[in-house]
Amino acid sequence: MLTYRLTQDNGQPKYYRLYSCIREDILSGVLRPGEKLPSRRALAEHLSVSVVTVSTAYEMLTDEGYLSARARSGFYVNALAPAPQLPAESGPLRLLETGHAAADPAGGYGFRYSALTRLMREVITDCGASLLEKPAPFGCAELRNAISEYLLRFRGIVAQPECMIIGSGAEYLYGLIVQLLGRERVYGLEDPSYERIRQVYEANGASCELLPLGPDGIVSSALARSHADVLHVTPFHSYPTGITTSAAKRSEYLAWAAERNAILIEDDFDSEFSTSKKPLEPLFGMDRRGCVIYLNTFSHSLAPSMRLGYMVLPPELARQFREKLGFYACSVPLFDQYVLARFIARGYFERHINRVRRRLKRAEAGPLTPERP
Repeated sequence: MLTYRLTQDNGQPKYYRLYSCIREDILSGVLRPGEKLPSRRALAEHLSVSVVTVSTAYEMLTDEGYLSARARSGFYVNALAPAPQLPAESGPLRLLETGHAAADPAGGYGFRYSALTRLMREVITDCGASLLEKPAPFGCAELRNAISEYLLRFRGIVAQPECMIIGSGAEYLYGLIVQLLGRERVYGLEDPSYERIRQVYEANGASCELLPLGPDGIVSSALARSHADVLHVTPFHSYPTGITTSAAKRSEYLAWAAERNAILIEDDFDSEFSTSKKPLEPLFGMDRRGCVIYLNTFSHSLAPSMRLGYMVLPPELARQFREKLGFYACSVPLFDQYVLARFIARGYFERHINRVRRRLKRAEAGPLTPERP
């Protein structure tokens, strides 16, 4: 006599409830290895369900290795290795609490989501199945071109798209920098600075040297005594001090790098929110030796959830990156890249930045000192 049953109706399809019931009987030993299951038709009649329901459940169990199908014979229970026992202290499954994001995750900057949602729909319509393709290793050409043109307009620097790397946020790019330049180097960091810079470098096996900040950047005497051969600086509005370096200090950084044949990493976080008529000239634009890596992110200028950053390498380092790390796949989904490329190319990003800067000027607050996302 058939004794199989369906588990209690909990809103799941009948085939899945039958699958769950049989799987539990196999795992608990009620159904022993080698035992033959009822035919699909017989079980369907017993349970008053369709043959398709039973067939689907049997196929799922067969695909997962619980059953074997023998031609013109039926379905048999497979022998399984004993299931691992959960530690006593693990207890029942505890799901995390869920909740909605803050009303304005873009930091209270009045971000206009309508443009972004319109571009999302447009990209889906225009690109279709191509969105499922693997992105180019260093980022799609559309986004790299859009960022390069923006940097030329807003920052006055020539950042060749072929030398640009797109990645999922600044912290991801810090890790790539260590892999490119080497773990045996000493990385000089501003003190104080954004703590995760040091954490990422050290997590990747690099040694860090903290260099004290003065009112105009890293103290000159400390820089001269340091053992660093890579220097990571935030010349504009350094976090958390808010210090912005002078042209003389930026020239000192470049002279220090030339003397030691060192590399400068220019972290340009927050530069978009400068209220000056002429933004600070970046180290990357002042560099004549090809020793500055320029790095920025959209996590603060747009929203923390937008884990998308970019770095621009000097030509020689870009060549080394292609040879050494060119096997990496781009870590940013193609859909996000296409949407942001259009958002920048059509002027939405600059209009957003200009709105924020006007608000800052009206409030006479100067540049913000936000918590870095």
